[in-house]
Amino acid sequence: MVRKPRVWLPNHFYHIVSRGNRKDLLFKDERDYRTFFYILQQVFETHPFELASYCLMSNHYHLQLRSKEQPISKIMSLVNKRYATYFNGRYELTGHVFEKRYFDEPLNTPANMLEVSRYIHLNPVKAKLVLQPGDYRWSTYRYYGVKAPLKKPYLNILPLVEGYPGTLSQKKKHYCDYVSAREELIVLSPLSK
Repeated sequence: MVRKPRVWLPNHFYHIVSRGNRKDLLFKDERDYRTFFYILQQVFETHPFELASYCLMSNHYHLQLRSKEQPISKIMSLVNKRYATYFNGRYELTGHVFEKRYFDEPLNTPANMLEVSRYIHLNPVKAKLVLQPGDYRWSTYRYYGVKAPLKKPYLNILPLVEGYPGTLSQKKKHYCDYVSAREELIVLSPLSK
């Protein structure tokens, strides 16, 4: 069966999801999560990209990614191949680590960007792993905290906060309020005005 070619829009962020084969675990312990971040760093150094948000769950991960220089398919191929090699080697397995090709969807508007990032950051809450998105270690949500420093060079939080008024700290607070707001409340998006 012939695969449809991927579309790459260099100035757009994409929502990317990759799941473990048969929904098996991709991350069994802290070492696995840290290795994934190490691989992201390695790939970033040769194929620059930006992440506005991410969340690594035990059997899948979400990335909100933009690449201006290389097709996203190249970046994802490198990330998933390197992680699969690590995972199979560590656990003495063979065969597919990922269920199929990653899912990708271009995000064409600021509203899409905010909706997807909120979905990504609330994944651990909806899975009942934590009560608040800030309590989950393996997501970008904590970097949106007012005092949290950005430690990863590929993170770019500005696309998600730039539509809010005020200083950067105030913008980050508005964004966190938007993510944490219950769905039945008025959406606190700068785009809803």
